[in-house]
Amino acid sequence: MAKEKKVKAKEKTVVTEKSFQFLKSYLNNASPVGFESSGQKLWLDYLKPYVDSTFTDPYGTAVGVINPNDSFKVVIEAHADEISWFVNYINAEGLIYLKRNGGVDHQIAPSQRVFIHGKKGPVKAVFGWPAIHTRLGGGEKEQQPKVENLFLDCGARNKKEVEALGIHIGAVVTYQDGFDELANGYYIGRAMDNRIGGFMIAEVARLLKENNKKLPFGLYVVNAVQEEIGLRGAEMIARRIKPNVAIITDVTHDTQTPMINKIVEGDVACGKGPSPAYGPAVHNKLLKFVEEVAEKKNIPLQMRTVSRSTGTDTDSFAYANDGCPSVLISIPLRYMHTTVEMLHKDDIESTIKLMYETLLALTPKTNLSYL
Repeated sequence: MAKEKKVKAKEKTVVTEKSFQFLKSYLNNASPVGFESSGQKLWLDYLKPYVDSTFTDPYGTAVGVINPNDSFKVVIEAHADEISWFVNYINAEGLIYLKRNGGVDHQIAPSQRVFIHGKKGPVKAVFGWPAIHTRLGGGEKEQQPKVENLFLDCGARNKKEVEALGIHIGAVVTYQDGFDELANGYYIGRAMDNRIGGFMIAEVARLLKENNKKLPFGLYVVNAVQEEIGLRGAEMIARRIKPNVAIITDVTHDTQTPMINKIVEGDVACGKGPSPAYGPAVHNKLLKFVEEVAEKKNIPLQMRTVSRSTGTDTDSFAYANDGCPSVLISIPLRYMHTTVEMLHKDDIESTIKLMYETLLALTPKTNLSYL
């Protein structure tokens, strides 16, 4: 009898139904700058089965570790926070005025529904805006939305009623809009920037575990806080971990829609693969290594450039300690910093695969020296 050939089990490389359910709940959960804890708990609960240990830092950055005793340390990183608003002033009529918490776009605010996260839990409210009938005519120039003329209406009609709902100065405000699916493989929602990154790095850890892959280094899966107000969480955790290599994932602009100049922003499209960047903070040899992995594994890339800083957590890791070879792998996104941030599921799969394969190819002996 001929010997039966052993059939090698096919590696798991796709997002599972369990993963997809986690993604939706993670995106729908509010995680504003400085108040990321509820989202971090969701993320850690999902990640824990796939790592050896976890920890958090004093400001809430969450980390899962594989091979925690290894002296050579590699980071894969995303950021957990979303743009939001702060309650700044409550007038006598019960209307609520705001300050930005991160780079929130005031022009999209009128008529949006929000949650005000007060002392008694979330309170529903809306960005009120005068009807078009009252804004036109009379010879006056039509008013445009500005931070100073935007206000929330929660149904209270005086300051005392507002405060009775648990709303206070400093309460954080997030948009209500959550996850949804469109035709042809597109997902939308607020805070894709950058909870999609947190999802993808968690999926890398899951694949390593489920495919029984052993790494020759310690892997730190990092979901950092406070990126939207200056990369603060990444700066703190980079100093604590002191990694030897860092792979950062974030979002970048799909440049195929109107009012975007490709001469300035480059040529990047959703559905055509992850988008690594050239730039001073990006380590050239590590970037070349990633490109070679992508070529071997038939993963399409859309290269782009950044001037000076990357504007992402890559900068914090690259310049931490004595310098850490760092690379940025972004996923194309339409309508950044709105409630309908849009990306393509194929790019999610490809970016996960690229990080996963890069980790499998990387060793402590990989030559990243410039000289």
